[in-house]
Amino acid sequence: MAGYRADDDYDYLFKLVLIGDSGVGKSNLLSRFTRNEFNLESKSTIGVEFATRSLNLDGKVIKAQIWDTAGQERYRAITSAYYRGAVGALLVYDVTRHATFENAARWLKELREHTDPNIIVMLIGNKSDLRHLVAVSTDEGRSFSERESLFFMETSALEATNVEQAFTEVLTQIHRMVSKKAVEAGDGGASAIPSKGESIDIKEEASAWKKVRCCSN
Repeated sequence: MAGYRADDDYDYLFKLVLIGDSGVGKSNLLSRFTRNEFNLESKSTIGVEFATRSLNLDGKVIKAQIWDTAGQERYRAITSAYYRGAVGALLVYDVTRHATFENAARWLKELREHTDPNIIVMLIGNKSDLRHLVAVSTDEGRSFSERESLFFMETSALEATNVEQAFTEVLTQIHRMVSKKAVEAGDGGASAIPSKGESIDIKEEASAWKKVRCCSN
């Protein structure tokens, strides 16, 4: 499929996290972007999973490693491992359930407590295909994003509307930030962002998840 590269063929590795309440469609956004799949019968994510996809942006191959977890309270003890090393986030709510939008502020607060201040965040109003059930207007979502200095997009994982665009925009903004830092500070300017040769330690983070997951009941 166009846009996909070999696992070791990339210039930068960027970790993204999906956050938001359970049932807003995070897992289907992930599967739509990385595998172009949608499962109507998908169940709540248990613990954590991640998938990768590589894109060519501005002449560089960017490998996105996207982490997805359940938006349920009983998994909240593992937030530090989940957020560690993230340079981008998609904060997802369900446009048909206003409570998921109201909780976005809490998710954003938690994200900012665990990540770098420069993290790129996009607010996602998912399930835009359910137009007759919409409980959160586009203007309401946009107002919150403007107030919090977030990017904003409405998506439908079911219809594949704006999913590609949302992830690509986040990755593009991260790459622009990295490039700007590199220009301002020389070759070492983007040292805080993992590039090829200094990717994040997946084994360490995955084992931390596994340890907490087995004992979190």
